[in-house]
Amino acid sequence: MFVLELSYTAPVEQVDALLDAHIEWLDAQYAAGVFLASGRKNPRDGGVILAAGVGRAEIEKIAAADPFSVGGVCAYRITEFHATKTAAELAPFREELPA
Repeated sequence: MFVLELSYTAPVEQVDALLDAHIEWLDAQYAAGVFLASGRKNPRDGGVILAAGVGRAEIEKIAAADPFSVGGVCAYRITEFHATKTAAELAPFREELPA
């Protein structure tokens, strides 16, 4: 599982200019079953996405295709973790620790 942390690198007005395209990109990743949750940080200096079901190389490719990345208005920090305990609704995404 991955936590994708977005940090804005441009004024929020430039971010907002790409917001509709970013939302379409988010919707496509939800439809593909990759994204589980997403939202703005508070204060509004970026966002957070929870993702699963793909490997590191694929999640990096997905993040690079975000209109925010393409438009140069954010930087991504991608953290991979092993979700060994989850809420019941996320049980399909639980993982065993590697040996």
